[in-house]
Amino acid sequence: MELWNMTLINNFFLVGILQDSRFPALVWAAITFLYLVAMASNGLLLLLIAMDNRLHVPMYFLLSQLSLMDLLFTSIVAPKTLVDYLCGQNTISFTGCGLQMFLALTLGGAEDILLAFMAYDRYVAIHHPLNYMVLMRPKVCWSMVAISWFLASLSALVYTIYTMHFPFCRNQEIHHLLCEILPLLKLACSDTSQYELMVYTMGVTFLLIPLSAILASYTLVLSAVFHMSSAQGRQKALLTCSSHLTVVGLYYGAAMVMYVLPSAYHSPQQDNVLSVFYTIVTPALNPLIYSLRNKDVLGALKKVIGKDPS
Repeated sequence: MELWNMTLINNFFLVGILQDSRFPALVWAAITFLYLVAMASNGLLLLLIAMDNRLHVPMYFLLSQLSLMDLLFTSIVAPKTLVDYLCGQNTISFTGCGLQMFLALTLGGAEDILLAFMAYDRYVAIHHPLNYMVLMRPKVCWSMVAISWFLASLSALVYTIYTMHFPFCRNQEIHHLLCEILPLLKLACSDTSQYELMVYTMGVTFLLIPLSAILASYTLVLSAVFHMSSAQGRQKALLTCSSHLTVVGLYYGAAMVMYVLPSAYHSPQQDNVLSVFYTIVTPALNPLIYSLRNKDVLGALKKVIGKDPS
């Protein structure tokens, strides 16, 4: 009990990429730029989808939810990192650490599930175009979003409560950009090996099930696309699918290295760089990947700024 009480009144120290970098001012400027890009691009995409009636279709509804998740995900990490560097501190309270962990796990997990639903959306659009608006009606789309948030938040709550119940009596420096399970467990003064194995097993399962669904959906989608008689239709479908697959690759690539690669192959420096990638870089790139190659989104942008009178 004494150790537990001691944990509650002490702060943790986040030793992230800025503290480990030889050029922290340059890294700070890069993170600031990427955060501003993520906020502007995701915010603009949300605005365009809300304002343009041509984008009021299931695909863009799900894309708007992805942008919302990206915007929230980067906002729970980047602002604190940037402000801490300017103020010359890098502390986070026990409660703040638990809250940050819960939010990061919720948003990461929700995005993981949502990407699988987005792949299913493309499968329905290609294989059942005549019934697309029926199979992907608003009630179904909202159910997909609700399931993503519910399952992710439930999983995150269980992980957070169990992780934070350990007594932390070692060095209170968390060598990571944010409070996450595995870096935090290194500070525990009790045996966490069985829990770490469970986290690893569940992490692999949580990633591989949606990834398998995505791969199965796109195997069927690409098979149908290559059998299309219209070259223009085939090109449009490939552009849409390639954008989604690029985002899937960015997200799952970082997640696989972080949660599937055995801990023996991890280093604090590698994890810090990786954490910047999936919390700041990827949210900045996702809306750009979708919008720069998408005529519908570019058309909506031109309409908003007044270059398209239609």
